[in-house]
Amino acid sequence: MPAMTSPYKSLLNLPTIARIRRNHGLEHATLHLLSQHHPKRSLAGHSDAGGFWILGDVSIDELQEAIEAALDRLRKGERQLAVHPNCGTNFVTAGILAGLAAGVAMFGGRSFRDKVERLPLAIALATVALIIGQPLGSLLQERVTTSGEPGNLYVVEIVASRRGRLQAYRIVTRE
Repeated sequence: MPAMTSPYKSLLNLPTIARIRRNHGLEHATLHLLSQHHPKRSLAGHSDAGGFWILGDVSIDELQEAIEAALDRLRKGERQLAVHPNCGTNFVTAGILAGLAAGVAMFGGRSFRDKVERLPLAIALATVALIIGQPLGSLLQERVTTSGEPGNLYVVEIVASRRGRLQAYRIVTRE
């Protein structure tokens, strides 16, 4: 009897979504490795189906070396490199939970005074939501927004550009 696939798994395996997830995982792994060499340097990234961006002051040679090492380590099973603590998934997850918690706390009561009296409850619930949001965001990265399995992903080119004072690199990938 064939194994059943959930609609969730099918959606994540759509070609465009799967490519974004693999690129996102490689972006995170690259940022992890660059951060090990430059722990105080501000770096950022953004992924899409065609590759990813790395923003920050690194040389193109250093970036290429980090990408190659990241791909190699992901292929060797270091899937945890695809999950990054500063990923937008973490921030959005925490923000949604905190906003919903605060909204629930403010529900009811008609007067301004009622709302003010509920403010400590809103703060407490939002704080609990932020605490829950941290591990939940990492779990969502691991299972939904990134992939630690690069498959046949490879880098086609790295294009350097400047955005004002900011150094930016476009990493184009293919499978």
